[in-house]
Amino acid sequence: MTGVLSGMAKTYLEFSDPNGAEHKFYEVTVDGPELTIRYGRIGTDGQRSTKTFPDAAVAQAEADKKIREKRKKGYEDAVMGARQKRTVVRREVTETRSTTRQIAPVLWRFKTRSAAYGIFVDQNTAWVGNDSGEVFALTLSGEVDRSFRLPDGVKCLVSDQFRTFAGCDDGNVYDLSGKLPFMAYEVESKAALLWLDLHGGTLGVSDSGGGVYAFDAESDQQWGHTDDRASMGWMVRVDARGVYYGHSRGVGMFDRESGFPNWHRPTRGSVLFGWQEGNDLYAGTSANLIQRFTKAGEHVQDYQCDGSVLSCAASPGGEFVFAGDSGSAVYCFNRAGERLWKLGTGCASALSMQFAADKLYIVTTNGTLAAIDVSPAAIEAARQGTTPEVRDVKLAAAMPAQAPATELTVTRNASGGVLLRGVQEGSKVRIRPDDSRFHKDWNVQFPRNLRAADGLYVVDDLEDAGGFYRVVGDLRRLEN
Repeated sequence: MTGVLSGMAKTYLEFSDPNGAEHKFYEVTVDGPELTIRYGRIGTDGQRSTKTFPDAAVAQAEADKKIREKRKKGYEDAVMGARQKRTVVRREVTETRSTTRQIAPVLWRFKTRSAAYGIFVDQNTAWVGNDSGEVFALTLSGEVDRSFRLPDGVKCLVSDQFRTFAGCDDGNVYDLSGKLPFMAYEVESKAALLWLDLHGGTLGVSDSGGGVYAFDAESDQQWGHTDDRASMGWMVRVDARGVYYGHSRGVGMFDRESGFPNWHRPTRGSVLFGWQEGNDLYAGTSANLIQRFTKAGEHVQDYQCDGSVLSCAASPGGEFVFAGDSGSAVYCFNRAGERLWKLGTGCASALSMQFAADKLYIVTTNGTLAAIDVSPAAIEAARQGTTPEVRDVKLAAAMPAQAPATELTVTRNASGGVLLRGVQEGSKVRIRPDDSRFHKDWNVQFPRNLRAADGLYVVDDLEDAGGFYRVVGDLRRLEN
């Protein structure tokens, strides 16, 4: 709807797709020569940008252009506040008092300001994301390298060997590989988004309604399944063959390409976390167990804990299996299921964990990221009661947190970079290379909120991500 008040013109639009995967608004306000754009998930304040034009007529012309573009994409006039904000689920953990006095072999720990679910560790960096939308990147020796501030809580951090992404409670997935985060996927589901995993351009998503979905690099849903009898999908893992899930009714597998349901198996208790290692899946459950299944669906092993298993992981080949329970304890088992030790974390209950290079990284209910030495020698030393002194990592007060980009830097020089062009394709705008060195019919993963039909953009380089391109370096808008 458009209204005029004291010379101010405002247009408010909303979009909600028939599958319930996206619920967004777009508001355009013209006040004299100033044009203000506000957009985001319905029920939030969204993001805002303001630009001043030479006069009111030019500002209104630009506003009309943007409104036409949105209406072509399916946005419709709406009344603000008529739709409800998508529910965000926080995990309610009833923590029991730890009776374990000895602390696990924690090398260092870094405390953020709220409960942390998101964790990812690669060869150089350990990432943590929390309920406040804070994301921190630390070196593997435990020094804070950089930080970001996203619009809502961060449930998980994922990578596909090219980039690191943060799944945010605003329904978007942000690329954290550059100086500024930018929106890479829009993946809202009908219920609250709980978990993500990424492999070869396929993004697996599970939600609080037991739904499992697969999205491609353009944020287009490839397939989706819901189970009216299930809830709380805290597990989704993806590999070259399938999307593996876990929720209140057990674990299962969908074919990655077609979404065909290959198998489903019940578990003892609800699945609270999932891990994959080689040809095995590990499901942490509310029945105080880790249950190991093959990726063909055969149940082969249980690992007994003393509390609900909030997180789990395994070393290569499943030589060692780890668990974090609701009593602030962390466990180490051998592959056969023998408990080698149960020790305190010293920093609350582990909501997520990851094994990487003989270290177990955990993030906890009090917002701590901790690195635990789980090399064979350290595991044996812990069995004998010997653990290292813990080092607490401090955040430098002057470190700025980078927020997502809402508009692109303008350049008039495309030399030395790769030129991209916005192409209208039906109701969607695709970004493709306008450079003979690259496949011109391949799409470039690019923030949807920053695309424009016939828009020209410059990036430092493109990388082949398997049938599509990802941007290397900074994004810039080319203006003649």
